[in-house]
Amino acid sequence: MGQPVERESGDRSSRERVSGGAERPPLPPGQRLQRGWPVTHYGPVPKFRPERWEFRVFGATVDGEKHCWTHEEFTALPYATVVADLHCVTKFSMLGAEWGGVPARTILETAPPAPGVTHVMVWAEYGYSSNLRLEDFASERTIFATHKDGELLTAEHGFPLRLVVPHLYAWKGPKWVRGVEYMTADRRGFWEERGYHNIGDPWREQRYSYQEEPGDGPEL
Repeated sequence: MGQPVERESGDRSSRERVSGGAERPPLPPGQRLQRGWPVTHYGPVPKFRPERWEFRVFGATVDGEKHCWTHEEFTALPYATVVADLHCVTKFSMLGAEWGGVPARTILETAPPAPGVTHVMVWAEYGYSSNLRLEDFASERTIFATHKDGELLTAEHGFPLRLVVPHLYAWKGPKWVRGVEYMTADRRGFWEERGYHNIGDPWREQRYSYQEEPGDGPEL
């Protein structure tokens, strides 16, 4: 999660998917094609303790209750896959990865938000957070990933759970996710409070808050 020190892993699947003479898909402005999958995050890699791990949905739920899943319960939810690119704000793009896990829409259906909810805050280990508009979170391509290209995520890449929001910069999809808060008004997450754009659309190159236009900021 966040601004990293980059190093390349041995994963070459994204390069293979766009090699062999096929025309490369267009990249968002300012991005470069990445060979491999760099490890990018802020802070240490948390230790996974399955007996203590739980996923929580709280805040403005339709029934006013907090909903919780153990790791075993969460991984038993319906599994789906999404083939999608990942665009990091540090200017690399990884194309054509297959992300497997639990669609965000499954969470919305299982623990519905109240009618007035407009945004969510996605919470991860160490209190890291990322805010999203409900429409972005509810996209059919937004997924809580447990796998990439058919293999479990490694700890450095977010195991046991990371959020992938393909149409936004990758910082909007935290590693090591632990829960979702439904909100009736927006407020900024960890990197948004530190000068990053409140929406983060890579095709509009929304990297930093000084690029925001009227209406892009929190509704306070």
